[in-house]
Amino acid sequence: MKNVVWTGTWVAERLGVELVGDEKLSDLLGLALRRNPRRAHLLVSNVLGKHVPQSPSVVYGHGFALGRRVRELLGAEGARAAVVLGYAETATGLGHCVADGVGLAPYLHSTRRPVPGVDTAGGFEEAHSHATSHLLLPENPALLAGAGPLVLVDDEFSTGNTVLNTIRDLHARYPRDRYVVVALVDMRSAADLGRLTEFATEIGARVDLVTAARGTVNLPEGVLEKGQALVAEHETTEITEITEPADSRPGHPGAARVELAWPRGLPDGGRHGFTPGHRIRLDAALPAMAARVADALPDGARRVLVLGFEELMYAPLRLARELEQMVSAEVRYSTTTRSPVLALDDPGYAIRTRLVFPAHDDPDDGPGERYAYNVAGAGFDAVVGVVDSAADTPALHAPDGLLAQLAEHTPRVLLVVVPSYVPVRPSTERPSMLPEPLRGPAFSSYAPDEVGWLLQDLSDVTLEAPTEEREEAIQSGGAHYAESLPVEYQPSPQYQELFQTALGTSAARIAQAVGAVTELVLAERSPHPVLVSLARAGTPVGVLMRRWAKHRHGLDLPHYAVSIVRGRGIDANALRWLAAHHDPADVVFVDGWTGKGAITRELTEAIREFESAEGITGFDPEIAVLADPGSCVRTYGTREDFLIPSACLNSTVSGLISRTVLRSDLVGEYDFHGAKFYRELAGSDVSVDFLDAVAAHFPDVADAAVAQAKELLATDRTPTWEGWAAVERISEEYEIHDVNLVKPGVGETTRVLLRRVPWKILVRADGGTPCSSGAESLGEGTDLDHVRLLAQQRGVPVEEVDELPYTCVGLIHPKYTRGATGADGKAVTV
Repeated sequence: MKNVVWTGTWVAERLGVELVGDEKLSDLLGLALRRNPRRAHLLVSNVLGKHVPQSPSVVYGHGFALGRRVRELLGAEGARAAVVLGYAETATGLGHCVADGVGLAPYLHSTRRPVPGVDTAGGFEEAHSHATSHLLLPENPALLAGAGPLVLVDDEFSTGNTVLNTIRDLHARYPRDRYVVVALVDMRSAADLGRLTEFATEIGARVDLVTAARGTVNLPEGVLEKGQALVAEHETTEITEITEPADSRPGHPGAARVELAWPRGLPDGGRHGFTPGHRIRLDAALPAMAARVADALPDGARRVLVLGFEELMYAPLRLARELEQMVSAEVRYSTTTRSPVLALDDPGYAIRTRLVFPAHDDPDDGPGERYAYNVAGAGFDAVVGVVDSAADTPALHAPDGLLAQLAEHTPRVLLVVVPSYVPVRPSTERPSMLPEPLRGPAFSSYAPDEVGWLLQDLSDVTLEAPTEEREEAIQSGGAHYAESLPVEYQPSPQYQELFQTALGTSAARIAQAVGAVTELVLAERSPHPVLVSLARAGTPVGVLMRRWAKHRHGLDLPHYAVSIVRGRGIDANALRWLAAHHDPADVVFVDGWTGKGAITRELTEAIREFESAEGITGFDPEIAVLADPGSCVRTYGTREDFLIPSACLNSTVSGLISRTVLRSDLVGEYDFHGAKFYRELAGSDVSVDFLDAVAAHFPDVADAAVAQAKELLATDRTPTWEGWAAVERISEEYEIHDVNLVKPGVGETTRVLLRRVPWKILVRADGGTPCSSGAESLGEGTDLDHVRLLAQQRGVPVEEVDELPYTCVGLIHPKYTRGATGADGKAVTV
């Protein structure tokens, strides 16, 4: 039931302050008295989650809705180019929620905490605040240097001074054409209304304003003096909970620490920048983290507070919102603050109680009081205090510290510590030695002699994200596909049966192709090649080629797996390691198949750049593949587009290793790219089964493979790039206009269905027959049985196409957003 007494009544009556404006203004705001010589009153937001505990869904929803309005204002293109900047401390969480609503905008908030080793990219003053100086400390200064719109977020827009100071400072350094100011409430006086327009004209940029409500505060003459007198009068009677230390009395155990398992390398907020890729990782990790907190709550808890810490607002808010969906208890959210406010126990006053405790994060401005408002006396059965590791100090746990104060007012105090993210300064010195390759069984289910992985193990990092979120972020440019991982597809019993059937049918054909391509390598490239697979699709093929060389020629070839990322190149540190241990001229890069040849081109350019930068020469970028249906390489076992069963699955046919990961917060300049080892999927692993099934046919196909290799050696194998031309044609015919969204061949089509958001599947008409439903058609035969099943499961239409150089082609949903799928999550047409 709505309160009949407005929580600004007490101040309004005694100071003569009048709040006028939109009808919902009194629902959003109450009033209190500042203990501040610059301003008498404080507008206390009921939906910000700072001074008034509120439902986390309500808090998040208000910020997110403002972000959606910004997205509508800027349009899709403008939103993709935008950067969101929030203000410390009050609006750090609000700004982050706005960034989420904008969709794919990176986020940065100002801070009052200097961080050693991080350069300042700007600063400004907030004249009316108790702590005036703001710093901007982005890990990547380019975050502020772009030409796209800058969205500035504060809890209230009162005089406009703070925003003008910010824009003035940043515009001098990084001029741009457009700014958007966002606030929960616009409370400018009539005298201030025109200043923003005048300022925009002055700097020659457009400045828009987006707010949830509009109003103003009418202040009588002498309000500052009256307010100070009221504070002085009531300070002796205010509801300030400073009591005997909690640990000195029985029945008040210390706070129980909950290990959150925060994802390694994930920023705790926007102090140094928070990208769409970071949000994807956080979204994926939140359910498990909230479950750990839920498990630690007392039985029968009816009312729970998640209490954040000063600038650390967003992480506790998201944790509280997830917890709210998970438990039956009423969950509320607020944070501690530096702001000194008078507390009075009156229903017409916004700040009823306050807890006072010493600062516990070794602040740059020295020791002082900190506050938690409206916590004491609120009937919470448990309080979950969330701080960053910089604030997990002896002062936090002291007899007069925050945890002891909380323990006096709730039966259960839990402590959650989020690692304080500090950007790693790039090393100016290259390490003299790189790590040795990872090997099974510690990393991968392959035998240690089968392959050495020139990767770093990121198995303890949460990297998986829902397919739809990844697709939207990738297509918008907000995140690179290598910054996160798709959730590993777990095959149904029917699909696993198809895999086994396909393996039984095609094992001999694969064995012959393995033999043929290995014989070509030995004849043309090197008598003692060093096989270097492109992880992860190339790895099973590299292992099979190694097995063939040993079976047929008694050779024990070195075999490694390295990472190559489209748009980012090959792992240069892996190349340095290879050059230090082998002759680059002996290195043969191996992959499973070619599609349109994008990786072939990527490798060629990457090797050229590496040789130019390092002065190390001799690497041959020509890839050896099992199948080359796109006619992109000279070294192949076949150019038929047929099913290679290792394309049917993900990690469970590739040694339980994930696709490789390249992200700056996890992979430094002198680190190998990363990957995960999915040990927990061992029960579904068929990696070695696949290898053994193919290798078992080596004796049967030996003569045919050698004959096929001799025939290929006498053939003109110059690449025609027929596949690339077909992809360009398809991209234009289907109005996709992006060749990266066209994935040709059985292997690539399978990947689209397993990892991306598919739009359509094209099949060659001469292989197509009607499906049993009569609605679609798809080529028959084992090569496409698994494609047929996956397409049916995901509701993807299949079209027959004439003159297709591939058996099938997968089209990723163009211009994908999460609104482009139906309620059942299946793909729909555009």
